[in-house]
Amino acid sequence: MNKTWRFVGLALLATAVLATVGMAQEVSFKDPVGDDNGPGAYTYPTDNVYKPGSFDLTFFKMKASGGKYQLDFGVNAQLEDKCWSMQYGFCVQMLLVFVKADPATGHTEGLPGLSVQFAKDAGWNKCIIVSPQPSTRVKSEIELKVAKGLQPDIIVPDHVRGAGRTISAWVDAKDLPAGDITKWGYQVIMQSNEGFPDKDALLTRGVNEFEGQHRFGGGNDSHCNPQVMDILAGNGTGDKSEADLQHKMLAYECNPDGTVKSMATLTMVYLKK
Repeated sequence: MNKTWRFVGLALLATAVLATVGMAQEVSFKDPVGDDNGPGAYTYPTDNVYKPGSFDLTFFKMKASGGKYQLDFGVNAQLEDKCWSMQYGFCVQMLLVFVKADPATGHTEGLPGLSVQFAKDAGWNKCIIVSPQPSTRVKSEIELKVAKGLQPDIIVPDHVRGAGRTISAWVDAKDLPAGDITKWGYQVIMQSNEGFPDKDALLTRGVNEFEGQHRFGGGNDSHCNPQVMDILAGNGTGDKSEADLQHKMLAYECNPDGTVKSMATLTMVYLKK
């Protein structure tokens, strides 16, 4: 083979490899409809801004796009931005994406206001917070309330948008680890945006024993219960059985004085091969 044909062959091979890598950089998960009840018995706040299905995660997708990753979240209700003067097309939802890129390392702590932990083999390396609050507000809350050792691994997108029943966010690829995202583990938490959070909560809304105008019900007033309405579970295929797996994952137990006896422990979901 002469040098010209050898060069052409190598160029074609490189193009094919790059095309394959580009095609591979996308993950997609589904979540059962109607499992927006945390461990199984959580109820919505009574104010009419919390429409049925507002905290029901239906899918999560992440794909590479021009030096960025685009994240899309499906919600089982029409999005609105009329409440609390939010400007990004949605107002009551808040989503947290925990990513495990390195099998050998990771944080098992949850973030303030969630009352969850991660299993030893499910420690997260990065967390992306998708909020309708301005990014400056989110970053300020992180500096005030999140442990210093976790702060470098939290990502706040500068661009978020809600339209129809889909919330989207964009993050720079350089902010996430290098590697094949189809091999990473993911956990998505659906929470509620809270403009006046408790002092130990990161812009998240509490789940109390009884629902109120702006409080979820079905939990415990001491917040020893997970402050989570929906998560991914199983293989992320949307099968009905994954609702039961969610309830088991979010199971918890409180001591009589309201302290945590057994904390909800989350695992990661991986793309089914």
